[in-house]
Amino acid sequence: MNKSKKKSALGRGLSVLLNNTDSYSVDTNPTSEKIKVGVIAIPINKIITNPYQPRSNFNEENISELAESIRNLGIVQPITVRKVEGEKFQLIAGERRLRASKKIGVKTIPAFIKNTNDGEMLEIALVENIQRKDLDPIEIALSLKRLIDEISLTQEQLSKKLGKKRSTISNYIRLLKLDPIIQTGIRDGFLSMGHGRSIINIENKNVQLKVYQKIIKEELSVRKTEILVKNINEKKTQKNSPKTSKDLSDEKKYFSKLLGPKIQIRLFKDGKGILKIPFDSKAELLKLKKIIRK
Repeated sequence: MNKSKKKSALGRGLSVLLNNTDSYSVDTNPTSEKIKVGVIAIPINKIITNPYQPRSNFNEENISELAESIRNLGIVQPITVRKVEGEKFQLIAGERRLRASKKIGVKTIPAFIKNTNDGEMLEIALVENIQRKDLDPIEIALSLKRLIDEISLTQEQLSKKLGKKRSTISNYIRLLKLDPIIQTGIRDGFLSMGHGRSIINIENKNVQLKVYQKIIKEELSVRKTEILVKNINEKKTQKNSPKTSKDLSDEKKYFSKLLGPKIQIRLFKDGKGILKIPFDSKAELLKLKKIIRK
């Protein structure tokens, strides 16, 4: 197996992390004395699950299809493991391949042995997860967030590591600000990432849910959703814009006489408002304090 073929099989992000090697060996009965970094055949019953597995949902139909492919063609891409205590190996990446192999009773599976610590193990698992094409946007967003929070990577570092634009990474992570119900809708395929990116521009979660329900009920396209959200935000801006009414003139005269001519009054259409009292010194502040106390 040459470098170009192996790199193609493993994928860009994962191959960089694994430091590809040209050499591999096959050993159906590996012992701790024999284990070296490389690709070997490992008995499936010696592989334990990955405690850092970022995926929670596995489509059984897809697993069955993969199992049939493995039955006919074998394992094209080795799984990745690390050696742990005893004669056991801990899975780092490739759980779908492992599950499919177990499904058809495969006894051994080709595996890349990686010497790695817990942090590196989590990073590899998350990066491989993100590189998959069958993930929903929320699952990608959660993996990116874990890389930021648990591996202490910045969005800029993620951009370079994954070969994705920083804006793309930011757009995924912003989806996690959506109401959990809407996130579930995206995961289940009722909404696209484009719908989610539009809804996130609405601050109020209750309004988000109303828009979500409208999208589902009326089968709105992303473009129509963008227009709907724009109209909602414009109405909110108009509602909260300052009211320039002569009705405030008497109030301004009253407060100016009481607190000084620098006071500012703003009244919004919803009845709320702001009374601003500027001051130029601590002495002036103390004077205002005395006036207010009277």
